[in-house]
Amino acid sequence: MRNDDETTGALVQSVDRALTILEILARTGEAGVGEVATELGVHKSTASRLVATLAAHDLVELGGERGRATLGVGVLRLAGATTARLDLVQEARPICQELAAETNETVNIAVLGGHSALYIDQVIGPSTITSYNWVGQHIPLHATSNGRVLLSELPRGERHDAWGDLTSYTERTVTDQAQLDELADRARDQGYAVVRDELDVGLTAMAAPVRDAHGQICASMSLSGPTFRMDEAQVEQLLPALLRAAAQVSVRLGWHQAAATAGC
Repeated sequence: MRNDDETTGALVQSVDRALTILEILARTGEAGVGEVATELGVHKSTASRLVATLAAHDLVELGGERGRATLGVGVLRLAGATTARLDLVQEARPICQELAAETNETVNIAVLGGHSALYIDQVIGPSTITSYNWVGQHIPLHATSNGRVLLSELPRGERHDAWGDLTSYTERTVTDQAQLDELADRARDQGYAVVRDELDVGLTAMAAPVRDAHGQICASMSLSGPTFRMDEAQVEQLLPALLRAAAQVSVRLGWHQAAATAGC
């Protein structure tokens, strides 16, 4: 029997070969299984299995009588997702900087990443002494204002699948699914969410939706700071600036509120 190291080594080798196949097709445009096998230095049956696996994920297409391989639409889908996130960060960054300067609080941009909120950009307010770097971090949906906004317009059935593990992080973390649905509905109806001391004691955040050209929520923008500073009065004072900034990013992404309202 193989030990764990041997199994891991074989898996890594397979991944390396699969990625090499994609590089070959990107370079040559198309290639037969025999040509792929020659470039990889493997038996034709091994190359065939690797190509078939990539084809099953739409990363490779097999066409024509000769079954030559080309890059599949799955590659475009992955590239499109990456481009969309880069465009979002590029369009949102100057507005996030203005919002952070205006409010003196930390601004985050998050997108839905499976059963979590993936933070893709952050701007720290000038008066913030220390702040955790959330960029690249996956944060629980149920315990954050960003998460509740991102799920706010999903049907309840889809939300139930998306919430993920309803872990309790503090005494205030809401873990009841029915209550979370009510909070997400409230975020949908009022256009924002506020979460206080649920992910970390002493942390308060408010979030608003960012919409794409079709009016769908594609991201959320949040303001976060210490709870002692962001009391109810401060949240109420900062909220208009957050809503305005999120709407400005949405407009940059092609959303037109007037047209969307007229179409309702």
